[in-house]
Amino acid sequence: MEVSVIAIGDELLIGQVVDTNSGVISREITPDGWTVRSTRAVGDNAEDIKRAITQAFEQTDVVLTTGGIGPTKDDITKQTLCDYFGGELVYDTAVEKNVLEVVAKRGLKINPLTAAQAYVPSSCSVIQNRVGTAPIMWFEKEGKVLVSMPGVPFEMKEMFTTEVFPRLKQRFQSDIAVEHRTFIVINYSESVLAGKLEKFENDLPGNIHLAYLPQPGIIRLRLTGTDTDKARLSDTLDSLSAQLDDIVGADIICKEDKTPAEILGDLLRKKALTLSTAESCTGGNIAHCITLVPGSSDYFKGSAVTYANEIKSAILNVSQADLEQHGAVSEEVVRQMAEGATATFHTDCAIATSGIAGPSGGTPDKPVGTVWMAATLGGKTVSECRRFAGNRERVINHATTIATLLLIKLLLN
Repeated sequence: MEVSVIAIGDELLIGQVVDTNSGVISREITPDGWTVRSTRAVGDNAEDIKRAITQAFEQTDVVLTTGGIGPTKDDITKQTLCDYFGGELVYDTAVEKNVLEVVAKRGLKINPLTAAQAYVPSSCSVIQNRVGTAPIMWFEKEGKVLVSMPGVPFEMKEMFTTEVFPRLKQRFQSDIAVEHRTFIVINYSESVLAGKLEKFENDLPGNIHLAYLPQPGIIRLRLTGTDTDKARLSDTLDSLSAQLDDIVGADIICKEDKTPAEILGDLLRKKALTLSTAESCTGGNIAHCITLVPGSSDYFKGSAVTYANEIKSAILNVSQADLEQHGAVSEEVVRQMAEGATATFHTDCAIATSGIAGPSGGTPDKPVGTVWMAATLGGKTVSECRRFAGNRERVINHATTIATLLLIKLLLN
């Protein structure tokens, strides 16, 4: 099943806000065999919105819109949809009740603009927004469906995954079974891995597709299959998964679609180990990724963001002499940072980073992008230096992944 996505709002067109909702929708629907045919961004202009809807309906039977349904005057989508599908704006007491409950939970008082959210087109069916005040509106016309959702990312994601998409799957049922198998692979570039898997990929049945989804430091391999017989599809994917395992072997660190932080958390929980981090150039990003994982308090104790050299010495007991002789961005220092974190936080293992994220600060022997990383476990410390390309954010994110993988490899050995 294909869908079209329309993101609405002037803020999207001027770059003030980035549309993340389309990506969330795509990631949510893909495992069920649904795909996003197209995405569009339009401003808060009635004619542009109507034109985008018409074009989207020419391509797909399902159109999803996000944004433009807030309480302020520039949010014109609700009235525009009323004009497009017919009917009139009517006051919905069920929406009013939901708005009052949401506002009360936030400890706020309702104002006239928020109260006006209770007006909805008479031509729509309302899905109550449990996490916001803008109602979700479901329109049907000539067998096609448009669902208007809020643009606030956390509201859209919560309501789409729990309410909207389940209803869409019920409305547009399919006899085709879709199944995915995902493998997290390390130690390969995309081109080298593709070469290694060339024969495997060429021999795949016509109903099976292999996708390469590279990220800094890892490649997600995804086998996707379709079949009218679900049991037969599962057996086929089991066989192909075993073949992949034989070919790639130990470089598969996980056979689920998980982030490095999630993989690390699973290993730490399984081994009943505790973790801390000591970060300089990554500025707490490793700790941030770790604590995004629900239940990370089971194994994560804390982090020291030791940006200044004197803090590295004071908190992590890094040798002042080594800092002066080798510099903060060095193997000697980053190993001491990792080992110092285990002592400071009384943990079984630790991850450390020290580098130059840029855009300035580089030297001929340590250019921008140079990062030393270390991981320590059970008295064994490993370290690695990389020179990452890209801007400051990319260097930080790449270093976060590679440093996390250092500890994962220790835990797997």
